[in-house]
Amino acid sequence: NRRRKKDDNTLEIPSIPNPFPELCCSPFASVLSASLLPKATSRKKQVIKVYSEDDTSRGLEVPSDVTARDVCQLLILKNHYIDDHSWTLFEQLTHTGLGRAIEDHELVMEIQSNWVMEEENKLYFRKNYAKYEFFKNPLSFFPDHMISFPSETNAAVNHSGILQMFLSSSTYPEIHGYLHAKEQGKKSWKKLYFLLRRSGLYFSTKGTSKEPRHLQFFCELSNSDMYMSLTGKKISGAPTNYGFCFKPNKSGGTRDLKQLCADDEQSRTCWMTAIRLLKYGMQLYQNYMQPYQGRSGCSPLNITPMRSISENSLVAMDFSGHRSRIIENPTEALSVAVEEGLAWRRRGCLRLNSHGSPIAMSNMGMSIHRSQSWFHHKISREEAQRLILQHGLVDGVFLVRDSQSNPKTFVLSLSHGLKIKHFQIVPLEDDGKLFYTLDDGHTRFTDLIQLVEFYQLNKGVLPCKLKHYCARIAL
Repeated sequence: NRRRKKDDNTLEIPSIPNPFPELCCSPFASVLSASLLPKATSRKKQVIKVYSEDDTSRGLEVPSDVTARDVCQLLILKNHYIDDHSWTLFEQLTHTGLGRAIEDHELVMEIQSNWVMEEENKLYFRKNYAKYEFFKNPLSFFPDHMISFPSETNAAVNHSGILQMFLSSSTYPEIHGYLHAKEQGKKSWKKLYFLLRRSGLYFSTKGTSKEPRHLQFFCELSNSDMYMSLTGKKISGAPTNYGFCFKPNKSGGTRDLKQLCADDEQSRTCWMTAIRLLKYGMQLYQNYMQPYQGRSGCSPLNITPMRSISENSLVAMDFSGHRSRIIENPTEALSVAVEEGLAWRRRGCLRLNSHGSPIAMSNMGMSIHRSQSWFHHKISREEAQRLILQHGLVDGVFLVRDSQSNPKTFVLSLSHGLKIKHFQIVPLEDDGKLFYTLDDGHTRFTDLIQLVEFYQLNKGVLPCKLKHYCARIAL
């Protein structure tokens, strides 16, 4: 009876809900539930496809809030590339012939959500040496005839002064000049005087007048993305090849495009750089100063690229004397390395071919350049200019190609002063030996590799040294 009474009392006690149901699980199951895991693991993931210059592609599974910088960092690690902060994700709209370099902080999924399903738009992974070049040399990006400073500012503005004015919230330089604008709903273009101010982009209805009653608002910059015309005059019928336009973020057709066209590359670069600074401001400077910071966490943050242990343990040695010594001066080490490389090519030793016959090194030097990343076999002048433009019009961007006018010669295409210049490399024969020259034989080289290495160290007859080569990467 006592036992039965005790059971009855126990049943009368109301049941209390368990406040920790996730802890009352099987010992073989995981103790932590999905709600207790870090928030980063519960983010949705999607697959994006990224293309390279040779049209190879690679699929990546990334979080929904991945940034362009994170995607670049992921591809750099997967392909074992050197991160020199110039890698860029490029958006190409195939149907309209437009393209732009995506800013490092932009969300990739937001960009793809604005794409039209019928259009075959693509994301490209490539180098862009001009991405933040205006932070290093702003004076070359903003010519005097296109920029005006506030009246309270002194006439002479130095290097850092221009950057401070662009990034300041109180003052902003005025960019002005003529641009060709495509009239809405028409095929005709009209040349108008434009002004870029902090409040937006305007054009004057009466010549070069800056009076408020003559200024008309052109487009909204905050809700639009700026693109460069990749096809020149073909699709839009622009009067020049230096076109750019504004496309609303949620636009689905070409009728909403605000198309403009400059008279030269320097003018287009000035307008597009100033609009980037106006739209993003300090965010661009943070991207430039802190290239590894991102939101998604898929890139190894706060990790600086390092060389391998074997490379760090290598030192330059000199074995010319009775005793070997370590070369501590980096300038001397570089000159010794170059000298050794040139001496290797000048050696008169013979090598055996597959049939056991001797073959001269000079014959091998005639085709050894074809394996170099900077050499592009049988591309046109227009294709060379397009490749250099994609890599950024920074002084020293170059490539070497076959000449189409003369099959026995080569051409060095080089970017300098926001222009692309072409220099003919002529072969010379002296005493049965073949040489290459850029200056009518005053400076001779045994092969194209020797020529490129020389002008990477010396300006010579060129307007600047060779710094960055255009290469077709593969993913």
